Amino acid sequence: MDFDFSDDQAQLADAVSRWVDKAYTFERRRATTAAGGFDRAAYNELAELGLTGLTVPEAHGGLGMGPVDSMVVMQALGQGLVLEPLAQTLAASTVLAHTAPDDVQAQWLPRIASGEALVVLAHQERKARYQLGICEAKAAPALDGWTVSAIKHMVPVGDQADAWLVPARIADASGDRMALFLVERTAPGVMATGHATQDGGRAANVTLTDAPATLVTRNGLAALELAADVSLAALCAEAVGVMDKTVALTVEYMNTRKQFGVVIASFQALRHRVADMKMQLELARSMSYYATLKMGAPAAERSLALSRAKVQLGHSMRFVGQQAVQLHGGMGVTDEMLVSHCFKRLTQMEMTLGDTLHHLGVVSDNMQETAGVFA
Repeated sequence: MDFDFSDDQAQLADAVSRWVDKAYTFERRRATTAAGGFDRAAYNELAELGLTGLTVPEAHGGLGMGPVDSMVVMQALGQGLVLEPLAQTLAASTVLAHTAPDDVQAQWLPRIASGEALVVLAHQERKARYQLGICEAKAAPALDGWTVSAIKHMVPVGDQADAWLVPARIADASGDRMALFLVERTAPGVMATGHATQDGGRAANVTLTDAPATLVTRNGLAALELAADVSLAALCAEAVGVMDKTVALTVEYMNTRKQFGVVIASFQALRHRVADMKMQLELARSMSYYATLKMGAPAAERSLALSRAKVQLGHSMRFVGQQAVQLHGGMGVTDEMLVSHCFKRLTQMEMTLGDTLHHLGVVSDNMQETAGVFA
């Protein structure tokens, strides 16, 4: 199998990498964190590069690209530790393009593609943990559509987004089921309270009280699973980029830091630890490729593949982050060192959209009797 990227994909990755190097410096990231964890100007710059319309169909003003293109973009953004939630844009545009009625697509997809509208997923509830099927939010029919009442937590840049994709339960002729709705931040009955996250980004708690909503699809669970899988694939790719940067920073530090009159990169024991970091990085990279290539598979196969990838990515992120900090010594946890920000980002990513133990449980539950080396 040929794992080389096409010329267009290589040029796309190069364009994003050049923007990261020139426009999204460490100083700009720290300033964004100090200002609240989200910079609309930076998000608009991503839109100018065409990235917000990456997976939006061409008929709605997007580029109409696929999962592999998204992967190379997210890897490049990961190397710059970019805070702006492009992964959320990819998930929202994919879900709307696959499940929303034509009028909803026509209203929102062009605005998402241009960067005018930022739409994020708001699904996490306190009792749900990482189970997508657990949802206490309620939706009810209204004269001109629907209303939604819900409390959602850890919504990425929730107080800055223009709209949210919100799963809520409805009761119809087929019984109680989960549907997916779009709720605008400016709608009545909406309250969003923002807060900083551990990695320097921003999230919010969103409370909806009979808030007017637009029905996206009645098959809300399938749409939510698709959104989660797109987000997971993007997260895996971004994590590979962060780990690439982490390993590079560690190697650079070891080639400049001296002990006993020589650089510490000459110590064999430390070289072995860097080799182990590199091995974990490449294991993660291969599983990110695997997850991306499974995005076109049937839903059950796709979700299982993403869980398998997240298990390996979880192990790799924790190992690479911890080793990098240890090899930097006490300096590795200071705010002035970029590697400490890499470590915090990797730690938070390991717990996002299901931690390693959760996905290990999913993989374990889906193992067949023939699994194993003696099958």
